[in-house]
Amino acid sequence: MINKVFISCAVTGSGDTASKHPNLPKTPEQIAKASIEAAKAGAAIAHIHVREEDGTPSRRLELYKEVVDRIRSSDTDVIINLTTGMGGDLDIGENSPLQFGPMTDMANVMERIANAEQFLPEICTLDCGTLNFGDGSVITINTPRDLRKAAKRLQEIKVKPEIEAFDLGNMWFGAQLYKEGLLSDPPMFQMCLGIPWGAPATTLAMQAMKDIMPKEGIWSGFAISKNEMPFVAQTVLMGGNPRVGLEDNLYLSKGKLATNSQLVEKAIRIIDELGYSPMTPAETREKLKLVKHK
Repeated sequence: MINKVFISCAVTGSGDTASKHPNLPKTPEQIAKASIEAAKAGAAIAHIHVREEDGTPSRRLELYKEVVDRIRSSDTDVIINLTTGMGGDLDIGENSPLQFGPMTDMANVMERIANAEQFLPEICTLDCGTLNFGDGSVITINTPRDLRKAAKRLQEIKVKPEIEAFDLGNMWFGAQLYKEGLLSDPPMFQMCLGIPWGAPATTLAMQAMKDIMPKEGIWSGFAISKNEMPFVAQTVLMGGNPRVGLEDNLYLSKGKLATNSQLVEKAIRIIDELGYSPMTPAETREKLKLVKHK
């Protein structure tokens, strides 16, 4: 598979973007449709969050079930990657740190991976550390104890964790999980750049993460907002696999709102100019040694 890369498409995310994009996928039907359209455009992997009908982020298992069922019953092959990042948000009170604010959403780690346990996607994310997520009062909590527990369970049910690294320490701990035998070969990593206040969207930050990743690792990378497409090229040139999608960036060009499939198509044009081509879902499964559950 020389000069081939797999493309991931993060179709909706959990950010406050529903009010900024009138056609952001929100319902299970819309999210499944966006995932299928991204696959038809050339994405091998669909990274999936769910939302309530009004666009607010959700962890409801019935919503995940409907999305997964709709994708699996379609005639389009795509690798399903479910988030397990929800349920770790702690909104620190302004007057007292123990008076948690309204954005707090904390759940037991096994509850956070319940969607992976019940619906057995080929991949699910594992956010590998605690982070000041954004410029407000919310901290995203992921402790070493809980991450080890989640990784062990995911290994048992043969769902591959995609280690989400938002800063260098996240990548370091992901490498430690592999060293401890809690990630099966080949370990999979995702470099997430530009989210305040994690790793910046710079070549040096991406290189630093790559330098401490296990040599057996296969990695993807992305940067948010206006840096999304430049980092498609940067990721490929550094030996990784690009991610795009409305979770990370809403625009196709300045002032022009995008669809997920349009972002995938633009990424393919970029990698084509660099002499690369997109892998199919079947090729990606082989590369990542995924288990396709029914």
